[in-house]
Amino acid sequence: MGKITGFMEFERIEEGYRPAEERVKHYKEFVIGLTDEQAKVQGARCMDCGTPFCNSGCPVNNIIPDFNDLVFRQDWADAFTVLDSTNNFPEFTGRICPAPCEAACVLNVNNDAVGIKSIEHAIIDRAWEMGLVTPRVAKIRTGKKVAVVGSGPAGMAAAQQLARVGHDVTLFEKNDRIGGLLRYGIPDFKMEKSHIDRRVEQMKAEGVTFRTGVMIGKLPEGTKVTNWAKETIAPDELVKQFDAVVLTGGAEQSRDLPVPGRDLDGIHFAMEFLPQQNKVNAGDKVKGQISAAGKHVIVIGGGDTGSDCVGTSNRHGAASVTQFELMPQPPEHENKPLTWPYWPYKLRSSSSHEEGCDREFAIATKEFISEGKGGKVTGLKTVRVEWKDGKMHEVAGSEQVLKADLVLLAMGFVSPVASVLDGFGVDKDARGNAKASTEFTGGYATNVPKVFAAGDIRRGQSLVVWAIREGRQAARSVDEYLMGFSDLPR
Repeated sequence: MGKITGFMEFERIEEGYRPAEERVKHYKEFVIGLTDEQAKVQGARCMDCGTPFCNSGCPVNNIIPDFNDLVFRQDWADAFTVLDSTNNFPEFTGRICPAPCEAACVLNVNNDAVGIKSIEHAIIDRAWEMGLVTPRVAKIRTGKKVAVVGSGPAGMAAAQQLARVGHDVTLFEKNDRIGGLLRYGIPDFKMEKSHIDRRVEQMKAEGVTFRTGVMIGKLPEGTKVTNWAKETIAPDELVKQFDAVVLTGGAEQSRDLPVPGRDLDGIHFAMEFLPQQNKVNAGDKVKGQISAAGKHVIVIGGGDTGSDCVGTSNRHGAASVTQFELMPQPPEHENKPLTWPYWPYKLRSSSSHEEGCDREFAIATKEFISEGKGGKVTGLKTVRVEWKDGKMHEVAGSEQVLKADLVLLAMGFVSPVASVLDGFGVDKDARGNAKASTEFTGGYATNVPKVFAAGDIRRGQSLVVWAIREGRQAARSVDEYLMGFSDLPR
């Protein structure tokens, strides 16, 4: 370890933000990363624990104490080698992962956790600057063909791993650009899309073929989605053409709110609203773009997607932004002895909240209201709720009407698009996800021969870091299936 007493000498250093009044005027990233000296100090705080819980707290099992020590020694090249050995895309996770590793940090028991995410961010940014991120082209080609369906982080990770061991990989994406929710769900101010683009170029050099605008299977009638493909390939045809198929299409079916007035104009899913702005940022023209400019916006859903709607609405120039959360307000500080090393229950405020947002907790929407003609939403009828014995109860006499010109539904995702799984004949679990185990032998294989599933399409709505993990592990299982063994990491 770099400095034995570092955790007692140095305080946690947070990455900085550009001023809110400045950053709401654009869609560029605004996080101020650590300087080399700040990163060194953060690395010095790592205690190199006998049992590093951060490793297991991280879904991709990053070897965190090792790269912390290397950053302390300012050995950026070896730090990148260690980080790259477990995580295909640290520039994604270093920007948008909520950092469960930090919750599991042993120093977090009675102090502030080591700034692991900021160190990871620093390592990968230095690696790109130093030219350390280069294609890793397989020396031997296997002649095996693999189709990966869905180009989010799970699909990208699976495709890259499989290409690196010599398989001919084709990555299919229904949208016009690669990246899945990274491309069209995460706002540019949280992660600029140039990070995806340069990984695509690296993967092309490694032998991955990208086919955008291609839908595998048919969409159910009435599905509300954006950027759908211009070409369709039948699932059985794909299975015939390839030696293995990996389904990594995500969990895209948004949770709805079926209350009176739901059909009024001005009520949209978050995933109708957010992708449009990302397309505009990319230089596309979007006819009839949903705009929050000058409107009173209510975002229903207190998670990250809701926060992204808040930040985007503020950049549009909304008159006001209010975010609803059905659950009661969490405590500002977690009960560490009770929760460590697991993900703590506490109040979390994002950079978007700091830019301007009223937050309402323990509130439910009873009805969408339209005053006058035109069928446009003008308000919401709400009621306060309380939780007793695990059940929600409305608080008598707490009903009120709040003004709203635009309502964004950001209550999470319930399942994958069913038609894709149905088209392949893949069995589903009770929640509508692809049914596939994660056992080391035959892991991620579905009931259909040659067909595997990984990421949110298998586990349900989750984190980018879980998607990368599942993509990597599924790649190993596919490699074992095709070759009888695999040198890929688990």
